[in-house]
Amino acid sequence: MTTTILVAGATGDLGQRIVRELLQHDVRLRVLTRPGSASASALFGDDDPIEVVSAAYSDHTALTAASTGVDVVVSAVSGIRPVIVDAQRALLKAAVAAGVPRFIPSDYSADYRSIAPGSNRNFEIRREFAAEVDAAPIQATSILNGMFTDLIAGEAPMILFDRRRVLFWSSADQILDFTTKDDVARVTALAALDDTAPRVIEIAGAQVTARDIARTLTDLTGTPFKLQWAGTTGTLSVMSKVVKRLSKNPDETFPAWQGMQYFVSMFSGHAQLRHLDNDRYGTHTWTTVRDVLEEHLAGA
Repeated sequence: MTTTILVAGATGDLGQRIVRELLQHDVRLRVLTRPGSASASALFGDDDPIEVVSAAYSDHTALTAASTGVDVVVSAVSGIRPVIVDAQRALLKAAVAAGVPRFIPSDYSADYRSIAPGSNRNFEIRREFAAEVDAAPIQATSILNGMFTDLIAGEAPMILFDRRRVLFWSSADQILDFTTKDDVARVTALAALDDTAPRVIEIAGAQVTARDIARTLTDLTGTPFKLQWAGTTGTLSVMSKVVKRLSKNPDETFPAWQGMQYFVSMFSGHAQLRHLDNDRYGTHTWTTVRDVLEEHLAGA
C-alpha cells in the first residue's frame, strides 16, 4: 500500500533532501507551502508524485484539509519559537484533527532532553514542543543526530584552518556526535515509512573527539594540527549570554551566541547521544567527519 506523506519545510535545505530520499520509495508526496509562495511550485511543480498544497499555519481549516488522507506528517521547518513551537503546534493540531496516524517533528539535533535550563535556546524550544507532541493522540518519532557534519568545516568555528588549530572547551576527549544532512534525510525518510518507529531514533555518522579531529587533519594535510583549549564550557556559557545581550537582533535563528550554546551542550556532554540505533534500517556506509574534511580540503 502506497504511503501518503505531507512534508512541511520542504523547500529548505534539509527538507529538499528529505523529499529527494522519499522519492526513492513508493510514496505519494504532498509538500506544504504558505499562500503566495512560489518556491514549492518552482522546485516540485513538475514532479508527478508531488502535490503542492497551500495553507497558512494560522488557518486551521486549510491545514486540516492539507493533512486529510495523509499517513505521516514530516516537519522540516526551521526557525525559533514562532516556527518550532507555534507553527508546529498548528501543524500538529491539524494532523490530529485530520486523523493522521504519525508525526515527525523538526528536531534533527543533538539530545536536547537533558540540557540545563537556560543553556541552549534552540534546544529548549524543541523540548517545549516535544512535550506537546507527547501529550497529543498521535504516534511521533524524533530524529536526533548531533551536529550536522556539513557545518564542521565552515559555519561551526571549531577548526582554525589558517592557524592549524582545533578548538575545544573543557575536555579534548569529550565525545561529539556528527551526522551529515544527507544521512539525516535518509533516516528520516525511512522512519516516515516505518510504522513501528520508536519515539526517538538516535543516529551519528561519526562519534569523535576534538583530539580525533586534530589527528585526522594532521593525517590529511601532512601538517600538524594542534589542540587549542578555549576555556571551560562554563566560561563559554557566560560568553554566550554576554554576546546575546549585546546582539542587535536576538531573534536570529543561528546567531553567534546560539553557536556558542551549541558547543556548550556538546562539550559538556549533556547533549551526547548514548543509545545509537544506526543499524535500524540495515547496514549503511555513513559519511564520516574525515570524509567531510577531506572533501573540504580538496575543494580549498
